Order: sequence, then C-alpha cells, then structure tokens
Amino acid sequence: MAAPVTQLVHAAPARPRVLILGGGFAGLHAAQSLARLAVDVTLIDRRNHHTFQPLLYQVALAVLSPADIAQPIRGILRKQANVQVLMDEVTGIDGIGHRISLTSGGQMAYDYLVVATGATHSYFGHDEWAPLAPGLKTIEDATEIRRRVLLAFELAERQMLEQGWHPPLNFIVIGGGPTGVELAGAISDIARLYLRRDFRHIDPARARVLLLEGSPHLLSAYPADLSAKAEAALIRLGVEVRTNAHVSAIGPGWVEAQGEQGSSRIDAAVTLWAAGVQASPLGTLLGVPLDRRGCVLVNDRLNPPGMPEVFILGDLAHVEQDGHPIPGVAQPAMQMGDHVGRMIAADLASKPRPAFRYFDKGDMATIGRRAAIAKVEWPFKAHMSGLPAWLTWLTVHIWFLIGFRNRISVFATWIWSYFTFTRAARLITGDQHLPGWQDQAAGSASGRAPLPPDRP
Repeated sequence: MAAPVTQLVHAAPARPRVLILGGGFAGLHAAQSLARLAVDVTLIDRRNHHTFQPLLYQVALAVLSPADIAQPIRGILRKQANVQVLMDEVTGIDGIGHRISLTSGGQMAYDYLVVATGATHSYFGHDEWAPLAPGLKTIEDATEIRRRVLLAFELAERQMLEQGWHPPLNFIVIGGGPTGVELAGAISDIARLYLRRDFRHIDPARARVLLLEGSPHLLSAYPADLSAKAEAALIRLGVEVRTNAHVSAIGPGWVEAQGEQGSSRIDAAVTLWAAGVQASPLGTLLGVPLDRRGCVLVNDRLNPPGMPEVFILGDLAHVEQDGHPIPGVAQPAMQMGDHVGRMIAADLASKPRPAFRYFDKGDMATIGRRAAIAKVEWPFKAHMSGLPAWLTWLTVHIWFLIGFRNRISVFATWIWSYFTFTRAARLITGDQHLPGWQDQAAGSASGRAPLPPDRP
C-alpha cells in the first residue's frame, strides 16, 4: 500500500514591522510613503492629532480655532490598510534588541524604526523662565498664549473702570526668527485693528509690542534684503524692534535685557518666547552622537552611525548638505518622510538605498495684515515682500493644510476677518491670572498716581 501523501503548509513570510514615532509632518509623510509596500506600520504619538504648525500663531492670536489647523491622525490614515495608530509615548529604545518601551508599560518590536518626534523649546539653561514666557509648539501652547494676550486687555479694562489706572500693556516677544516676527506682527494687528472698538475704558491701540532679538538682524536665516524689509514692515505696524538685545532675566511681569545702551528692565503684561529650540529628548535614548541642540547626527540615508534600520527625520535630524545643515522646518521634514518609503522599498527589492537630498523650494514668513516676505527658489527664483508675498503665503498654507473642510474653513475665516476686522476665536479659557499683573496693579493702591484714561 502506498504511503500517504503528507501535505506541507508553508507559512507566509512575516512582513517587516515599521514603527513610526511622531505624527508631525515627517511621521505622517513616512506613513503615507509606505502605503503600497508589503510592510506593517504602527504610528505612535502622545497626541491623537496632527497639528499644522505654521499656523499655530494664528490660533494663539485668535484668528483661527484649534480645529482649523488640527486633524485626527486616525482620520488622516484611515484609508491606509497597512497602518495602525497608537496613542502612547515612548520611554525607552533598545537598539540591539530592536524593541521600544511605552508609557503604558507595553513593548513593541520593530524591523525598521522611524523617529520623528520633532523639537521643543530651549530656554538656554533657564527652564525657570518657561512658566513666565511660554513658547509656541503645540495647540496647548497656542491656547495659553491666546488666553494671556486677550486676558491682558480684559484686566486692563476692569482695572481702569475700578481704579482709573492699569499697568502698562507691554507685550514682549523674545526672539526674532519667523515665529517671533509672526507673533509680534499679529499682536500689533489685533491691538490696533481688531480690538479698537470693543473696549470702553482703554484704547488697545496704545499697547506696546516689543520684539527683542540677540543678533544684529531679524530673520537671520533669510537674505539681508528680506530681513531689512521685514524689520521695516514691523516698525510700520508699530512694533518696537530691538536687535543686539540679550535677555538676561525674566520675572513675573518684567524682562531684563542687555543692549548696546546697557541693561534695562521692561514691564511686561505678557512675555512670549520664540528664541530657541532644542531637539526632542528621545534622541538621547538611542545612544548615538548628538549635536549641541540634541539633534541626532545622521548620514545621507538618514541613519545614525551603525543603525541602518533606524531613520531620524525632521527637527530631530542633523543632516549636512553642501556643507550646511538642512533647516528644521516643514519642507525638509515632509521630504524626509517621503524618502523613507523609497529607501524601504529599495531594501525590499534588494537594491541600494537612494541618498536623501533636500530640494529647497524657498521660505516665507508673514508679518501682519497684507505684509510678508518670501524667498522663492522654485519654480523660479525671486525675493518677494509686501502684498504679493502675503498672497503667496496665503495660497501655500491653504494648499498644504490637511483636509478639505480645514481648507474651506480657514479660507472663509481669513476672508471674513479681512473684510470685517473681527476675529471669531477670541475665547479666554482657564484662570484669570497673569504673572506679575497683581504686583503691578498694587502700585495704584500703594499711592501710585493714576495714569490718565486711555480715552477721554
């Protein structure tokens, strides 16, 4: 009798597991670049939403609502069958065992690890300044800045009504990069244009906006002509620009700065920080070389030394190109994310990985209503300022917003705000406390002579 035939069952080869840490521009683009590959992707972020960071300052200054610039990560990736989303935070990375540890207590193994956790504020060793001068990186930061700015006007109105005097409405922005310039210009706009008819006892237009920058020029990463035009535009908006001003101390309701004329202390109703960033601390868990800002030094395949299965993207990556580091802004982050898909696809096809090269399309920054600057590199080269740059800025930011509803909502809000001089998102949430306000307000109760009313 013939021996029975034994049927062999071959298990399907396991698909490579790709873990992506961070749901910002780089992480999202990395996940989307893997959509058609035979890999299983898990995107992990401590928040459930992706934030369009270039418009955060408009949430901070009450132009837009948080939902206008944020989108649930699950919603963005819901049609991508090979991706799952996990709301958690990484606490450890085992590069040898190819495993990560999570705050929830779980562990996950990986074949490829994509680290794109971005950057946070740097107070240059003075972390005690953080509660007094919030920065702008998250939705939570934006709503806190909105609370402080709007609350300052409300407290001044109340105190003027009750006591005939209020502390100076000085708004100090520290740092003359794109974020600082955008914040200073937007505060001036809201004070001079959007609040001018809403108060009875104070004149918001008399508020002072001061921009302090430690270097000789604003927007030092931009060409000199655009930097000069940005400063001139801010001055036209009523912003007091002080370059070569190094902040030496920040206290409740005041800022001390060292300038060309020596040291001075300035009263501040609200102080905002836009002076420095440092990389996410997650880079330190890899045990690889870092630069002075905590960015991971990577090669042109975006790998740290000796870790070809790990890719570092966005603000966390220190990538040299043509002798200069690639800037930590949205454009290169998105391009790095897209390139991860090409490199893993090359691995799956047993081909050499292509090198990453950043294609610079230009930079732009908005300064205020109908004012912006733009350095255009593609599809043509040009330096733009004023209204043309502002219209270009509007178009680009509408185009890159994620979600059709967000694009329509933001465009409609901008049109309404432009023609009606109103801002729909002027909500104050949280407590009614500003650092140092009560101390300054006590001046009137201790014999300080009241200031003349802001309005006759």
